[in-house]
Amino acid sequence: MLRKAIEEILVAHKGQGWIMEPESKRLLSLAELPVPRHFWAHTIAAARRYADEIGYPVVAKVVSPEIVHKSDSGGVAVGIADPEELEAVFHRLAALPGFAGVLVEEMVAGLELIIGAKIDYQFGPVILLGMGGTKAEIYQDVVLRMAPLDDLCIITMVKALRANRLLTGYRGEKPVNLAALSRLLLLFSGLVMEMAEYIESVDLNPVLCNSENCVVADARIMLRPPERGAA
Repeated sequence: MLRKAIEEILVAHKGQGWIMEPESKRLLSLAELPVPRHFWAHTIAAARRYADEIGYPVVAKVVSPEIVHKSDSGGVAVGIADPEELEAVFHRLAALPGFAGVLVEEMVAGLELIIGAKIDYQFGPVILLGMGGTKAEIYQDVVLRMAPLDDLCIITMVKALRANRLLTGYRGEKPVNLAALSRLLLLFSGLVMEMAEYIESVDLNPVLCNSENCVVADARIMLRPPERGAA
């Protein structure tokens, strides 16, 4: 059964067709998926206050109902080192279409993965795992499984990636925390099953995984068009 708070977020954005990142991350947090510390700032003063609380360096991302792909629009700045740089970034992002604030977020390091879901109208929810980041479309290293996932299914997904050695340790690098990755995938799979009647697709990209944990650094939830959701 879909949790009331999650359902309220989905219903509130039905007319918009997708859920902006601050609300997407609130939804994920409600489902216990790990996200970085973040704050939605509507003014420069609030952005500076939140950044001081998080601790520099920070990430800043535009929040706009008109911008789905933030990186393509120059809507993301990483490694912001001090209040002066943050203020300059805020002014730049404020000039983008539909500006509705800035998401100030802690910096997280790790291997970039993509985790996603799509509702196939014949087979139901399908879960994706692959190498992520801004070059995900170039790598095209992904595996698909029908939901719901289980532990064995997740093991086979990781092994099926061509770049799986990057996850298990390569040339002296620490392996990612596969237990944390597995837990995230199980939680995500369960959430997708709950939301299936409301959503069309979900992209968590990147999911940053290191030897300690896996954190969803960016999230986009596309909602099912009203005509498809009609009874």
